[in-house]
Amino acid sequence: MKVLVTGATGGLGRVVLPRLRADGFAVRATSRRPRTGAEAEWTVVDLATGAGLAEAVTGVEAVLHLASLPGGGRRTHQVDVLGTRRLAVAAGRAGVGHLLHVSIVGVDRVPFPYYRHKLAAERVIAEGLVPWSVLRATQFHPFLDRLLTMSGRLGPVIGDRALLVQPVDPGEVAARLSARLSAGPLGDIEEYGGPQVLRFDEAAYAWRAARGSRRPLLPVRLPGRLGRALRAGGLTTAATVTGSRTWADHLAATYGGTDRR
Repeated sequence: MKVLVTGATGGLGRVVLPRLRADGFAVRATSRRPRTGAEAEWTVVDLATGAGLAEAVTGVEAVLHLASLPGGGRRTHQVDVLGTRRLAVAAGRAGVGHLLHVSIVGVDRVPFPYYRHKLAAERVIAEGLVPWSVLRATQFHPFLDRLLTMSGRLGPVIGDRALLVQPVDPGEVAARLSARLSAGPLGDIEEYGGPQVLRFDEAAYAWRAARGSRRPLLPVRLPGRLGRALRAGGLTTAATVTGSRTWADHLAATYGGTDRR
């Protein structure tokens, strides 16, 4: 099967490409700038304008749509919503048999501007003419790692200690996506998360210990609807099929440390 992967140069895309190749897929990958590499047949596409889309979808049997522009403003709308619509229309005209879109657990529950665009993109996929699937994933381990690093730039690690997260390994998400491509269109939304739900302070203490850091945790309670949604588990899923690699596994592999509280 030949698969077109949008957003192939992003964090998940860089993990997905070798996984698909290892699983026997022929891979065409999109980038906004010319690229070369043995991991895929590269093609230039700009979702914000639609340039290159018709050529990119020609001759592929499935599309794995990873491309996204986090933010929440006009540019995000151009890429995530209108760009997804352009992709779905082009794929339909080309006779593509499966459009698999990657989204985020909580887009329907957490009042965050970027999530509104992701939810709108899901609706575009579901209302299109191409048989479809949506996989919503929880937060990737590297994303949570970067978030904690950024929150501690001024010294203490700042965050709402009761916020709930469910970090997942991007390699396991890539494997799930490969399996879904092999199985075919679901015509529904599937959620996939990590093996553990953690409070923010639990994740932060483990991260701090693995890095050998003495930075204190400065609790700041997020206000309003957003804070209530995050503390209520808006970013987590009760889906029973989960990844197996834990936050502690990620920390040990990244920093060689263990939680020494």
